Amino acid sequence: MESKCDTQEKFKQLQKFIDSMEDRRGALIAVLHKAQHLYGYLSNDVIFYIAEKLEIPSAKVFGVISFYSYFTTEPRGKYVINVCLGTACFVRGADAIMREFEKILNIKAGETTEDKKFTLSGLRCIGACGLAPVVMVNDKVYGRVELNQVKAIIEEYQEEA
Repeated sequence: MESKCDTQEKFKQLQKFIDSMEDRRGALIAVLHKAQHLYGYLSNDVIFYIAEKLEIPSAKVFGVISFYSYFTTEPRGKYVINVCLGTACFVRGADAIMREFEKILNIKAGETTEDKKFTLSGLRCIGACGLAPVVMVNDKVYGRVELNQVKAIIEEYQEEA
C-alpha cells in the first residue's frame, strides 16, 4: 500500500507537470497520461484534482477517460499483458493466445491477478500486423507468439518480480 508521503509526492509531480504546460486548455490528455504513469490508474481523487487544476468540469475529464481505452480507473497489475485482437492477429490465433493467458493466470481479459502482478487485456490493433499475433507486456513487444510461448512469457515476469 502506498504511503501518504508517496501520494503527496506524486501530486507534487503532477502539479509540476501541469504548471509546465503552456496551454492548459489543450493539456487534458497529456495530463491524464502523466497521471496514469505516476499512479498506474486514475482514481476519483486524481480525476477531481486534474479537473480543478485545469479549471474544467470533472464530467469532461470522466468523458475523455471513458472514451479512450488506454485510460483506466481501476488499479492494474505491475505487468499489463495486452493481446492484440485486431484482424491480422485474430486470424493468426490471437484468440487462442488470449485463452491460454487466461488459463495460466486464472483470470479473464480485463481482470488483474489477486497478487496485483498481472493484468490481462485485449487491444483492437497495435499496428504491428506483420508480427501477428502480437502480445505486449508493458512496453515490450512479442511478435509471432505461439501457444507454447505463453507460459515462458509469464515466467519471465514472475522471475523479475
